[in-house]
Amino acid sequence: MISTIVILVLSALFFAWGKVRSDVVALCALVALLLFQTLTPEEALSGFSNSVVIMMVGLFVVGGAIFQTGLAKMIGSKLLSLSGGNPTKLYFLVMLGTASIGAFVSNTGTVALMLPIVVSMASTSGINASRLLMPLAFASSMGGMLTLIGTPPNLVIQDALVQNGYEPLGFFSFLPSGLVVVVVGTLLLLPLSKWFLDGNSKKKDDASADKRKGKSLAQLVSEYGLADNLFRLRVATNSPLLDKRLAEVDIRKKYDLNILEIRRNESHQHRFLKTITQQMAHPDTRLCAYDIIYVSGSAMGVQAFAEDYLLEYLDKHDVETSSKRLGKFNFYDIGIAEIVIMPSSDIINRTIREAGFRSQFDVNVLGIRRHNAYLLHDLGEEQIHPGDVLLVQGTWSNISRLNKDNRDWVLLGEPMAQAASVTLDYKAPVAAAIMLLMVAMMVFDFIPIAPVTAVIIAALLMVITGCFRNVEAAYKTISWESIVLIAAMMPMSMALDKTGASAMISSTLVNSLGAYGPMALMAGIYFTTSLMTMFISNTATAVLLAPIAMQSAAQIGISPVPFLFAVSIAASMCFASPFSTPPNALVMPAGKYSFMDYIKVGLPLQIIMGIVMVLVLPLIFPFD
Repeated sequence: MISTIVILVLSALFFAWGKVRSDVVALCALVALLLFQTLTPEEALSGFSNSVVIMMVGLFVVGGAIFQTGLAKMIGSKLLSLSGGNPTKLYFLVMLGTASIGAFVSNTGTVALMLPIVVSMASTSGINASRLLMPLAFASSMGGMLTLIGTPPNLVIQDALVQNGYEPLGFFSFLPSGLVVVVVGTLLLLPLSKWFLDGNSKKKDDASADKRKGKSLAQLVSEYGLADNLFRLRVATNSPLLDKRLAEVDIRKKYDLNILEIRRNESHQHRFLKTITQQMAHPDTRLCAYDIIYVSGSAMGVQAFAEDYLLEYLDKHDVETSSKRLGKFNFYDIGIAEIVIMPSSDIINRTIREAGFRSQFDVNVLGIRRHNAYLLHDLGEEQIHPGDVLLVQGTWSNISRLNKDNRDWVLLGEPMAQAASVTLDYKAPVAAAIMLLMVAMMVFDFIPIAPVTAVIIAALLMVITGCFRNVEAAYKTISWESIVLIAAMMPMSMALDKTGASAMISSTLVNSLGAYGPMALMAGIYFTTSLMTMFISNTATAVLLAPIAMQSAAQIGISPVPFLFAVSIAASMCFASPFSTPPNALVMPAGKYSFMDYIKVGLPLQIIMGIVMVLVLPLIFPFD
């Protein structure tokens, strides 16, 4: 018992110190429990197969898909418009919306749904995401107190009452106390998050911003005026271009045009598995009906090309609309980037065609920035000068290959990071349908599917239906530090229970307060539960303390209902630790929080919430 308590205390100290990664601390604690033979290897590793941990992995993937497809940005924009861009209104919207969802969906599922939306809203509005993400996690737990099914501890105390011959609780029996929890938590978190999270995140964001290099895709499109010279033409079913090789047409020589890409939309064949493929234009490329050709050049040349080959203009091209057409220049598989020619480069004084960008790297040169001038036409015969900045276009992987030949040029920015940031917005309806399916499977009891199964199904569907660019992109959305942290700390509750430490602590604290009246006894039960749930799962804590609360109430002859509600609320309202609940761990990497951030914000909230509930619960559920 002593060794287990020492390991727990040391772990808490290292978490608070913050100099060692939290997942490493958790693994060291796990190894220590094994070395002291407190746990068997099977018991120690049980956390890695726990359904909550597996659910978290799946939820990271689902949340990543919601972000990758742009669905988060769409929903976030709607919520942002409701708030009018006001940070305070946005805060209340996030808190109340999350709590409402959390009343019917598990707090873990609620955070997984809301996290990408809140991150997108914060990015759009210029608010630090960390100011909203920790409140988001806490609001999901608060919302769970509104209904019987909102959180597992509610069902634990319901079972304790029924087993002891009391009437079962109704679906909304928790609503009065739950509303107090949501109101108190929302009002307290408003100043706490502003004081302790806002400035901390800003420093981190500024530091990370300094490390980023290169321009955004939108900046490059605007700077080089690509949209001003961009035309989109669709191949008709009776076009003479059908099944012809591009080399046979010789568009560049005949019309002085450059084909940037060919986009093929297969949605007419597979409505659900809607796919848009982008292809570079090669001499052997053959066009199909409904292909969209992106060409740059003069309006007269495009008009002649379109008339000769029966091509349909997809949008009007004039000065007034060109600035609005940036949205048409989307990047999925093909992107753009800049390279700077080094003074010692072997390709200086060669023409663009002689430099072999197309033949060696399969990329096009769309423009040249030379001093303050931009060259965008007839580039094939343009000689390369030292210091020229070339705007190149190709698949993201081919652009990334340019980085290997840094003797002749330097690639600006990080193409693969840019590719990862590109949203597959045409998949947003698919992601929305999968997300709603997952919620339905988790909410409705008549669907015989466990929540963890529902999450796994949703994550798998997100990958199969192409909501990610590839499987590797799905894996990258998982925060393995958070997963290892939770999985390694879960056996700690087993060790405390197995050695009798939990029973000893709870019994000693509760029994010592029994002589001071029901209010003091309920306060002792509440804060004992609150303390223990920082290190043990809230469900396990509720299971352990519910019988003690029943017995304590029986000994002094009062109703056990307020005592049991104290257990349920205290077990669920744990905010002072990142590993006490899955929602706290889910937002940790996105908010860039440290262990001390949870102490500074969560501990005052947890203590004040406890004081308020000890005073309020006897008013809602009298002792007699």
